[in-house]
Amino acid sequence: MNNVLITGAGRGIGLEFARRFAAAGAHVHATVRDLSKADGLRALGASATIHTCDVTSDAHVGALADLLGDTPIDILINNAGILLGRGETFDTLEVADLEETLRVNTVAPVRVMQALAGNVARSERKLIVNVSSRMGSIDEASGGNYSYRTSKAALNMAVKVLANDLKGRGVTAIVVHPGWVRTDMGGPSAALSVKESVDGLMKVIDRAGIRDTGSFINHDGSRIPW
Repeated sequence: MNNVLITGAGRGIGLEFARRFAAAGAHVHATVRDLSKADGLRALGASATIHTCDVTSDAHVGALADLLGDTPIDILINNAGILLGRGETFDTLEVADLEETLRVNTVAPVRVMQALAGNVARSERKLIVNVSSRMGSIDEASGGNYSYRTSKAALNMAVKVLANDLKGRGVTAIVVHPGWVRTDMGGPSAALSVKESVDGLMKVIDRAGIRDTGSFINHDGSRIPW
């Protein structure tokens, strides 16, 4: 493995991914929106290249693709995401929150995948990993959290379709659920530490191959219903 690109890599799960892959000998291309919050990535030294990139911007993602050129990306991890309107109900749902959440959690990863699919196809590993959520499972849906659930269900569909379209190029595309993790998004009461979540996700990534393309996989390796 040579190159791994991780969006939203300045903190939490994204930063832990960067640390793990750097320790494994990969070169990490890490995107952040704010370079002033990239101290954890700077600590990786020459193992990481830090890119300022707002993944909701065509211009930013296009500039990143231009900068990478023909560089093969063995693993692309779409990790950047937001949670707005935590606990929202049908009555309290703000349409503006829904629109913004879809822009960040669904449209942005599709933009990144479209821009960098050629780089992934050029690599040896040929793997795209999208950090989704069990809350995006239609089969398991309960009430509330409309914006987040809808954005992740839409991302899941996009990746399912993309997996079929890229399979002929040898690219594996999956969505993963990191669990309920103690991050800024998950909160202090969450069940898993960042380390525990990424421990499981690294095993999922290590095992993932073309037979798994289009799958929805839990951090423990089990499959999640769509």
